[in-house]
Formats: sequence, structure tokens, C-alpha cells
Amino acid sequence: MAHIEMETKRSSAQAPSPGTCLTLVLTQILNLLFIATKGVVEEKEEEDEHHRKYDLSIYKRGDLLEVPRTLFTHFGIYLGDDRVAHLIPDILPVFTRNQDVIREMVTNNRLILGVLAKVASVRVDSVADFAYGSEIFVNHMDKVCSRPPYQGDEVARRAEKLLGAITYSLLWYNCEHYVMYCRYGTAISFQTYQFCKTVRKIVCCKKSAFLTTVLGVCAMIYLGAVTPLASLSTLIIPFVLWMTS
Repeated sequence: MAHIEMETKRSSAQAPSPGTCLTLVLTQILNLLFIATKGVVEEKEEEDEHHRKYDLSIYKRGDLLEVPRTLFTHFGIYLGDDRVAHLIPDILPVFTRNQDVIREMVTNNRLILGVLAKVASVRVDSVADFAYGSEIFVNHMDKVCSRPPYQGDEVARRAEKLLGAITYSLLWYNCEHYVMYCRYGTAISFQTYQFCKTVRKIVCCKKSAFLTTVLGVCAMIYLGAVTPLASLSTLIIPFVLWMTS
């Protein structure tokens, strides 16, 4: 009996009082509120820092802005008041008409799927969202294009006139075609030209002609289709590649 009483007293001594439990609960709630508030403040500071990165005073209405990306350069036209018009692929309009969702910054996944689906639009974003953290070059194309640029207001007016959904083509109508038309009156893309030139060097060369011939002959022998027509088809493609190399 004495042993049981001692265990009961020990348990009673170890059990926290209601006041202590309430204090612990309040402390945990305050800690959670502090962490949540700190997270919101840090997120706000990061967003402010993101927008402060770009000095808007150096941009003028009608300026052609370009930002280097990993595999390409993205282009836009500055409209003033921290607004940039740019043509960008985006798959999201295929699945929703909620403009609040569509107006959010286009992510890389949305962009890549938009390129594959050939779905794009000319939209207006802030300078920070347009640049996506990259360095911005202003009117660099003035040194490249042989045509003189239009006046700033005319460039911006042409850019604003084309806002909305548009048919997209990676080679024949992309963001560079759009800004070149707006600023210089001609829809050309130096990126596309360089890409096609590189592909031509790779495809239309003597090595490609030789390799195509070898593969064609091996395929005919393996399939047992050594006929005059098959031989002609096998040789004509390497011949064209050889003559264009």
C-alpha cells in the first residue's frame, strides 16, 4: 500500500498543471505566428528586391528590350509605366479562360508546351517578370538592323495594336519577328537565320552525303530491296546533299 501511494504521488508530481499546459499552447501558437509572419515579410522583401533590380528610369516608351536566356534571346517592347509587350508561347489558354490565372508570369513549362502546341499571345508584363532575372539590353538591334527605327510612340502603338492571341512559329514568327516589325517595320529574326544556317552546315555537307549513302545501301541489303527504284531513291538524297554542300 505504501508503495502504491508513493507511485501515485510521483505521478501527480510529474503531471503538468493546467496553467503550464495553457502556457505551452500559447507559446507554440505565438511561435507559429512568428514563423508565418516572418515568411510573409521575407517573401515580400524578395519580391521588392526582384523589382528593384531593374532601374525603370533608363527605359523609354518604344525601346526594344532583349534578355538572354539559356538557348535563345527573348525580346519585348517597353510601353512605359513598368509595362513590356512581348510575344510568348503559353499552353495555359488551351486549358482555361481564367484571365487571372493566365496573367500570372509564364513559367518555363508553360512556355515549352506552348512552343510545341504553337500557342502564343502578345501580352503585357512588368519589366521584372519579362526579364525573368536576366540582364536587359536596350535597343541593341539598332546596331544590327539596316533600317532606322520608328519613333518611340509609333513603336509602342504598333506593339499595342497586336496584343492578344497569335499564331506562333518557332522559325517563322516568334518574339523577335514581333519586335522587329514593331520597331523597324520588317518581321525578321536573326536568331532564326543563324539557326537555319547552322542546320544547313550540318545537313548539307559531304560527310552527311556519304553517311546517308552508306545507311541507304545497308538498309536495302538488310531488307532485301535491292531494286532500281530503291537504288535511285537511296542515291538521290545523298546526291542532293552533295550538290548543296
